[in-house]
Amino acid sequence: MKKTRALIALMVAIFMLSACGQPEFTYVRDKQGTTYFKVPATFTQLNAYPIELYLSGDHPNSQAAMLRTQRVWSTAFDQSAEPSVNHLLGSQDPFVYATVHQLTEEQRDTISLNRLRDFVLPVTEQMRQLYQQQATATGQPPMFNRFESISDDVLLLDNGARGVHVRFNYQIGNDVQTFDHTAILDEKGGTVSVMLIGCQSICFLQRAAEFDKIASSFKLLRLPG
Repeated sequence: MKKTRALIALMVAIFMLSACGQPEFTYVRDKQGTTYFKVPATFTQLNAYPIELYLSGDHPNSQAAMLRTQRVWSTAFDQSAEPSVNHLLGSQDPFVYATVHQLTEEQRDTISLNRLRDFVLPVTEQMRQLYQQQATATGQPPMFNRFESISDDVLLLDNGARGVHVRFNYQIGNDVQTFDHTAILDEKGGTVSVMLIGCQSICFLQRAAEFDKIASSFKLLRLPG
């Protein structure tokens, strides 16, 4: 009996050690250490450089792309069984994209809460109209259709930092995709930190609490000095 109890205790200890060795979250900081967030460890981290090229439209060998790599940090996480940066704009599984931009002098002069809303996708009415006009001018059907605003909150943070947290739907192809977008301008007005969480609307409704935890972990950090 004593041997049996000892064996059971050993098995429980091994199980506990194994469980402790598996982290629940992946903790992330940008290269300057000013922006922090965490995602469940079940997400796969991806190289977000293709996303930067897609969003900017820059040729990878252009001077603009080279300068962008000096000013922009980004990463992405996908929970799909087959992770891909292509899931940014459409997936049955959650996708997280985060980026930190060091603003140019020109960008500092034009930054606003609406610019923060439109930092990745067209959200404000003005930007959505411009997007539709550009799609019509090129003769290409627009990718984003039937915009629906779910929530829109202004963030007033410590030390004068400010931002927005917006949630919205877009129909992309035959599916409705829900996006949760947080954008924060630091207190000096020189850096914008953005997190975009997305998955199909049904997925988002089912896992909204999980996404709220990811979004709420997205914070600015004050460095010493």
